[in-house]
Amino acid sequence: MARRQRIHFPGAFYHVILRGNDRQDIFYDKVDRYKFYLLLQEGIERFGYSILSFCLMTNHVHLLCQVSEAPLARIIQNLAFRYTRWINWRQNRVGHLFQGRYKAILVDADEYLLQLTSYIHLNPVRANLVKDPVDYPWSSHRAYAGKEILPWLNSEPVLGYFGNNRQRAQLSFLDFVKQNIRSGHCEAFSRGDTADSRLLGPDEFIDMVVEKMGPEHLRKPCIADVIKAVESLYGLPEDGLVNADRSFKMAEARSMAAWAVREMSDDTLTDLGHILGRDVTSLSSSITRLTTKSKIDDDLAERMAQLKRNLSDFATLQA
Repeated sequence: MARRQRIHFPGAFYHVILRGNDRQDIFYDKVDRYKFYLLLQEGIERFGYSILSFCLMTNHVHLLCQVSEAPLARIIQNLAFRYTRWINWRQNRVGHLFQGRYKAILVDADEYLLQLTSYIHLNPVRANLVKDPVDYPWSSHRAYAGKEILPWLNSEPVLGYFGNNRQRAQLSFLDFVKQNIRSGHCEAFSRGDTADSRLLGPDEFIDMVVEKMGPEHLRKPCIADVIKAVESLYGLPEDGLVNADRSFKMAEARSMAAWAVREMSDDTLTDLGHILGRDVTSLSSSITRLTTKSKIDDDLAERMAQLKRNLSDFATLQA
């Protein structure tokens, strides 16, 4: 079954869940968690999104994000790739760290922002790690309580529910979370709406999302579409890219495919690497070389622009 496309528009709020592959640990000590903090901060600076709340458990992560122009897929792919590389280096291991495709639920902020933040902060309580979420050091709850400063955390949208006085708002928020301690697990926050697991909100919210998407919201090309477009651009036979040799032309074609997947598809470089027999690090490095060269090579820049036009035309035809 084909994967359903991610829904993106500037200003959207998402509950993101990243799980360890086969439920394995993704954090081994506090150094790993601080590294994850650093990667979050760097991602915020690079992609212009916000983290409103988070919780780092031993084998999974919860994030409440608000995106800007950069799509969530690109943000999370970059975060997961860089953190996997860190863990593989530190633990002297290879392979995947995270389980398949991350979970992302587009949520109605007006309806669920406060409840969802409480739900995220109470993860350690539900897991019987602490009795009070303020005692858990690896979530945003301590920052909301004023016991920790995280400059990259945007708590204003949530605390704003309780007024303009920050100290009073913090106390009111803490009381609200304590009232929810006995509420238990909320299936909707981890699985989305029963009709569409990508969304969580009332009918009016669903209608608003559809309206924002509008007729211009196009199906993004998958990896197979990208490979077909690259093969056409370079005059290759069917499966010519997959079975390509190591010539300069083929290396550029593979780099072009990696660039197109990262820029225009909701699929990942990991997925492409499995098909091309290349690791993610090599593909990522090839994109850097390609984009750097395109700044001084007009012919290459035009080939990149042509590929983008071809894939945009494809999306229009599929809409």
